Amino acid sequence: MSDRDHEALSGDSTGRQGSARNRARLRDVSRSLPIALLRTREAMMRQFRPVLKSVDLTEQQWRVLKALDSVPEIDATGLAMATFLLPPSLSRILRDLEGRHLINRRPDPADLRAWLISLTPDGQKTIDAAGVWAETVYAAITERIGQERLDTLMRLLRDIEQDLDGQPVEQEGEAPGLHDD
Repeated sequence: MSDRDHEALSGDSTGRQGSARNRARLRDVSRSLPIALLRTREAMMRQFRPVLKSVDLTEQQWRVLKALDSVPEIDATGLAMATFLLPPSLSRILRDLEGRHLINRRPDPADLRAWLISLTPDGQKTIDAAGVWAETVYAAITERIGQERLDTLMRLLRDIEQDLDGQPVEQEGEAPGLHDD
């Protein structure tokens, strides 16, 4: 991002001051927690993308395989929740992984409409191969930011997730201008 772009997005620019006069002022994008988390995620994923490319996996496919590596088998609903993937996307990913013989799907005897999903031996080999490289990347990241900061970050993220899980923050009244009468 150029210095000019950064300046504009951090609120240092006066280009839109007039149009914001009659409405509530939003915090600058540079102070937006969701955007900061996305920027950090992107910085983190840049470290891991070469690993994923080396085993011909997308980020979403890797999430699915990593989740499957932690359980003997799981249904699609549980897998979607574990990987934060929408069911239509997960269906496509599962079809691709099954076509590559990295996963197995079998009908769930308790619910014949559902499928149980597990890693194949080839899927396990892929996870193991990528895992060696991924742990090397994790070690380098830990070296750069420090174990204590990494542990603190992980604890804070877990705590914030638990604090915000469930119901959204309650708002008083309706957001202005959202309804036409």
